[in-house]
Parts: sequence; C-alpha cells; structure tokens
Amino acid sequence: MELSLYQIDAFARRPFNGNPAAVCPLKMWLPDQLMQAIAAENNLSETAFFVSTGKGYHIRWFTPTAEVRLCGHATLATAFVLAEILDETATCFNFASLSGPLSVYRDDNLYTLDFPAQLPIPCPTPQIIVEAFSEQPRCCLAAEDLLVIFTSEAQVAGAAPDLVLLKKLDQRGVAIAAPGEQADFVTRFFAPGIGIPEDPVTGSIYTQLVPYWASETGRCNFNVSQISARGGELQCRLVGPRVRISGYACKYAEGKITIPNSY
Repeated sequence: MELSLYQIDAFARRPFNGNPAAVCPLKMWLPDQLMQAIAAENNLSETAFFVSTGKGYHIRWFTPTAEVRLCGHATLATAFVLAEILDETATCFNFASLSGPLSVYRDDNLYTLDFPAQLPIPCPTPQIIVEAFSEQPRCCLAAEDLLVIFTSEAQVAGAAPDLVLLKKLDQRGVAIAAPGEQADFVTRFFAPGIGIPEDPVTGSIYTQLVPYWASETGRCNFNVSQISARGGELQCRLVGPRVRISGYACKYAEGKITIPNSY
C-alpha cells in the first residue's frame, strides 16, 4: 500500500523556518499502531492524518511517541495541503477532532486557526520548574500545559531547561513566555514527555497563552514571536471562548510512503 505524504513548514513564509509537520491524507483510518509507527518514522514533532467526512474532515495528530488531543501547526499544514496541493476551493475547512470542532479560514495565503480557548489557572510554581530553570519565573499557570511566565524576553531566549526534570511534570509540556521587545510577547515550548525536546512553533499553546495575556493587558489582539532556533511569527486574537491564530505555510517536500503487507 502506498500513501501520499507532504512535509509543510507551518507559520513560515519560506522553507527552513517555522514548524515542519507531516500531513498524510487517508481514504479510511489506519490502525492506531500503524499511524504511530509512521509518525515515529517521520520523526517530526507532529504528523497529521485526516479523512474526509463528506461535510468536512476528521483529523488526528501523532508525535513520534504519542497521539495528542490538539495541534495547531499540523492543522494549519493540513489546510495548506487541502488548498494548495489537493486544490480544494473552500475558504473554510472544518475538522472534527479530539478537542471538538475546529476550523481553519483561508484568506489568500494567510491561514487562521479557530480553536477553543483554554483559560489557565494560577498555581504555585512546582519545585521541578525551580530546579529545571536557572531563572526564577514571575508566576505559573496550569491548563493542558504548564505556563511559566518570565519578566523579560532575554530570560526566555536564554532558557536552557533540564529536560529530564521537565519530563516528570503531569502536563503535556511547558510553555515559557514574557513580554517581547518587538512582539507583544515571546514564547518557547518544551514537551520532552511526548518526544518533543523543544517545539519550533506551537499553535495550540496560544489557546492558553492568549487568554492569559488578554487578562493581563485588557487587549484581544497580539503579535507573537516564538523564539526557537527556527522561529515563527503569529497573529493571535481572543474572540469570546475561541482563539484565532493566523500564519503562513509553505511546502518543503512531497512523496509516497510504502506500507508493508504485514500491516
């Protein structure tokens, strides 16, 4: 059996930037074990699989080691594949997912994710965070991920956390953030517990970070920079119980993968 596979750089205007995701269109679902094996073989932070439902698409995401409930950059990459490679003409793509209904709007080359907001709850700074980071954070909040807020962009840029310690946390990963010098705020994201030491650009964390910064600033619109080695630029907006996350994407590679008959 052969399957098409596309590698897309999401939240990037040109290759070698943003966050690479693999996208695999399916006619019907494969066994979970096989999808996990494909994701492990791709060795990217996320591989997205999707199946048409007639009225939209059902989407699932796998890291090299686990299925996750929500992924932003691979959803953006999937919408890009539908529009730019599979020639779907819709300006809105609707997805059913483990996190409920999701939408991606297309305006020329700009893609906007419409995701449910997650309001993070302030919490005491875990001792693991104190030990994993050399800088003391301003505060911590918890949602699907642990949000660690620092005072300055320099603290976020210079962070070199102990990933072995971060693996012990209950949350999916750790997002660190601070007010930006050029952007409204800057971020980085670490998820060693699900096989992602540092994610280049992480759309889903903004469902948590945008409500936090909105409550801090009284604003709804933010220009954000995820200051990983590859880097990524995002435009985010809080709209009631939803967060809209906008960015660009580009194709890096496409090809076929061969599945052994044993599967």
